[in-house]
Amino acid sequence: MKKTAKIDSIIIIVCTLILVIFGCVMVYSASKYSAVVNYGDEFFYLKKQIIGVVIGAIGLVVCSFINNSVYKKFYWIFYAIGIVFLVLVFVPGLSRTSYGATRWIGIGSFTIQPSEIAKFCLVFFLAGYLSNGDKLGKIKHVIITLALGGIYCLLIMLEPNMSITMCVAFTLIFMLFIGGMRLKVFAFLTIPAIALVVVLIMIEPYRLSRIVAFIDPWQNPLEEGYQLIQSLYAIGSGGLWGVGLFNSRQAELFLPFSESDFIFSIIAEELGFIGCVIVVAVFVALIICIFRVGMRANNKFSAFLCFGVGAIISIQVLLNIAVVSGSIPPTGLPLPFISAGSTSLFVFMSAIGVVLNVAKQKHNEIN
Repeated sequence: MKKTAKIDSIIIIVCTLILVIFGCVMVYSASKYSAVVNYGDEFFYLKKQIIGVVIGAIGLVVCSFINNSVYKKFYWIFYAIGIVFLVLVFVPGLSRTSYGATRWIGIGSFTIQPSEIAKFCLVFFLAGYLSNGDKLGKIKHVIITLALGGIYCLLIMLEPNMSITMCVAFTLIFMLFIGGMRLKVFAFLTIPAIALVVVLIMIEPYRLSRIVAFIDPWQNPLEEGYQLIQSLYAIGSGGLWGVGLFNSRQAELFLPFSESDFIFSIIAEELGFIGCVIVVAVFVALIICIFRVGMRANNKFSAFLCFGVGAIISIQVLLNIAVVSGSIPPTGLPLPFISAGSTSLFVFMSAIGVVLNVAKQKHNEIN
C-alpha cells in the first residue's frame, strides 16, 4: 500500500510535467505563424504559456503543502468565491469581450477567465457539502445540490460559455452519483434537464447554427462550418505519423484558435494518430492515478476532492477531443495543461497540488 501510494504520486507529477512541457512546445508550434502576423513576435504565445506554467507550478507546490482539512472548513466560502468571480464578468470596466462572448475580467493587459476558477470552487464546495452526512438520501437534498450547482451553470451560460457549462454540469452529476444519488432520482430529473437543454439551444441562434454546422459543415463552409472543416483537414493530413513537429499548414491562419481550443487538431496533424494515442495515454494514466488516490483517501471530503478534480480533467479532455474530431457540435473548450491560457494552467496545476496533498496524507498515515 505504501509503495502504491508513492508510485501514484510520482506518476501524477511526471504526467503533469509531460503535459505542460509538451503544451509549451505545441502552443509555440500552433501559434508561431499567427504570432508573427499579429504581434511581430513568434514567441508571443509561448512566453505567455511559460508564465502560466511558472505560476501554475507555484500553485501546485503551495497546494501540495496545504492540508485539505483547511478547505473543508471553508467550503461555503469557496462557493461564494466562485459566484463572485462569475458575477464580476458582468461588471462594466472589469469585463472583457471577445468574439461576442464576455468570459474574462481584467485590468490593463492582465486578464483571467473566472469560469476556469469557478468550476474548481464548485468541486471544493460539493466535496464539503456532500461529505457532511447522507445529503443525497432524500430527493430534496438532491434538488438543493442541483440548484446550487445550477446557479453556476446559469451564470456561465449567460457569458455565454456553453462548453464550460457542460463541463460543470457533467461534473456536478458525476459527484452526485458518487455521493450516493439513486438511479431513480436521476431518471426523475433527466426529462426536465433534457427539456432545458433544448430550450437553451433554441433561444440562442448561434447554438442552433453550430448544431447545423456539426451535422453538415459543408452547408456553410465559409461561416459556421469553417472551423470544423479546417480541423478535420488537420486531423486527416496527419495520417499515422503526422507531417512532423512545427510543420503544420493549418496553423498558418487556416484553423482559428489553433493554439487554444483546437490545439489537439494540430497535434494530430503534426504527430499523427500515434502522437494522439500517446497524448491520450498520458491523460489516462494521470486520471487513473488521481482516482486511485481518491479511492484510498482517509476521509470522504478528500475522496470527493480527488474525484471532482479527476472528473473535470476527464470530461474536459473528452469534450475537447470530441469537438475537434467532429463527434459533437463545436464549442470552445481548452485541452487541460496543453492549450494556451494562463488561468487554465494555474487552476489545473493547483488542483494537482491538492490531489498530491491527499496522497501525501495517506502516505504519512501508512508510515
